[in-house]
Amino acid sequence: MSGVRAYLDRIKAQITETTTEALRRAQQAGESLVLLDVREAEEVAAGHIPGALHVPRGVLELRVEGLIPDRARRVVICCAGGDRSALAARALEEMGYVWVESLAGGVNAWRAEGGPIEVPPTLSAEQRERYSRHMRIPQVGERGQHRLLSARALLVGAGGLGSPAAMYLAAAGVGTIGLIDDDVVDRSNLQRQILHTDARVGQLKVDSAQVTLSALNPDVHLKLYPERLTEENAARILGAGWDVVLDGGDNFPTRYLVNDVARRLGLPVVHGSVFRFDGQLSTFAPDGPCYRCLYPEPPPPELAPSCQEAGVLGVLPGIVGTLQAAEAIKLILGLGDTLAGRLLHVDALGARFREMKLRRDPACPVCAAPPPAPP
Repeated sequence: MSGVRAYLDRIKAQITETTTEALRRAQQAGESLVLLDVREAEEVAAGHIPGALHVPRGVLELRVEGLIPDRARRVVICCAGGDRSALAARALEEMGYVWVESLAGGVNAWRAEGGPIEVPPTLSAEQRERYSRHMRIPQVGERGQHRLLSARALLVGAGGLGSPAAMYLAAAGVGTIGLIDDDVVDRSNLQRQILHTDARVGQLKVDSAQVTLSALNPDVHLKLYPERLTEENAARILGAGWDVVLDGGDNFPTRYLVNDVARRLGLPVVHGSVFRFDGQLSTFAPDGPCYRCLYPEPPPPELAPSCQEAGVLGVLPGIVGTLQAAEAIKLILGLGDTLAGRLLHVDALGARFREMKLRRDPACPVCAAPPPAPP
């Protein structure tokens, strides 16, 4: 027996192994476990066990804490044949993980016994280079990048808020981005609306945005709506299969319209607004408080002047719009805590962020729970 083989046998005698049949039963029973695939990326691309998270064995110790912070969680590790997973199981036990198992026979045995195998879509060499920093994040990885590439985000407005949001969503690889705006580029926009340039003054904003975003990332498909959002077209546009809506509208009627239609369609809305040195941001989830819970009625016009009337610090929409993009990406990936149920206030003059609780209004005409049926 070779020295390597003897060493592996000693390791396997010291760890716990599980069988493919036991893993299959646990999955069918809905048991809470983490299935960790420690093979190399090209092996995983050829097929993996559904639900497995991928961390190459060579970087496992560096990344596993970010991926599995709970050391008491049950972890089943697999590789091709069961050797690398045994070494990985021993390493996790030494790091303090208390319920770690290695899959005997690995993915090869799983496949040979007729277990389901999922073959992920593949990224091109150019995409791997473009999104390499995403794929280094354990919580995103290649699977998360595929999710972004298949996602659809609609931006209401291609102005101050829509500009940074669209650029960061495009840069992140969100596969389909919709832009609705009927306005044209004005020179006064350029102080904050970074999608546009001086050479495009007079062009439709959606056409100007298309030039910028296509140059930034040719992966992204753009769906343009050079029209104003109205009660007549809102259901058609918002109902076109979007995963998330980013509201960068600059007036109350548009914000109420986006809120009401999105709520009927079950779409999350990431809301942002700016005024001089102040901004605010929230996420209105389908099962949480909505925009009308925040503002049941629009304030008087003299208390809510437009940017054209009151002015706005040019960098402020960049801060709020970028935060909107971050919220949308978290919603797409299912990561972190969103601003659902919270309102974030940005004070650019004082360099302060303040968070307030946002509760559902029991009298809200849009999202209040219906009264119980009579007995």
